[in-house]
Amino acid sequence: MNNIKKSILASIETKIKLISDEVFLAELERIGSRIITALKLGRKVLIAGNGGSAADAQHFAAELAGKFIHKRKGLPAIALTTNSSVITAIGNDFGYEHVFSRQIEGLGQQGDIFVGISTSGNSQNLIRAMQSAKNIGISTVGLLGKDGGFMKNYCDLRLIVPSPNTQHIQEAHITIIHELCSLIDEAFKNHA
Repeated sequence: MNNIKKSILASIETKIKLISDEVFLAELERIGSRIITALKLGRKVLIAGNGGSAADAQHFAAELAGKFIHKRKGLPAIALTTNSSVITAIGNDFGYEHVFSRQIEGLGQQGDIFVGISTSGNSQNLIRAMQSAKNIGISTVGLLGKDGGFMKNYCDLRLIVPSPNTQHIQEAHITIIHELCSLIDEAFKNHA
């Protein structure tokens, strides 16, 4: 029982650090605003991650394309983690480090937003995706953990969850995603 309590308390403490950090909260609002502006201009959100972060990318895209709280029009959001034929073809022909950058080259347009989700911030395929996005004129957002890793250097905007524990970073990432969805939902709630 003590281990369970310790783990849950550590998760809560991670989130308390976030809500106590005014810089973090301001950056969260900035990211929400940037995504809202892009969507209102008819642009799309491209999202990617590996492992649990791939699931978070899909979750984020689903909330935008479907609905979060309010019934509203579907918003253009694509998780680059879902097409196994594309991922395996690119991985086989070019290497796994290119699975997201090649998709960004094919799907991305200037003014879009790319959200890369990584608990370590060191995923080579996400770093290459950030580079490809920047070459096209796509804004880059990182949801990161630990110290932000190398990815923090490629993000226009970033939120770094200051925890060494992958599970607590992932739990905070899904909270961040839900807060972004809430901001976006509010901005589009009268657009049915």
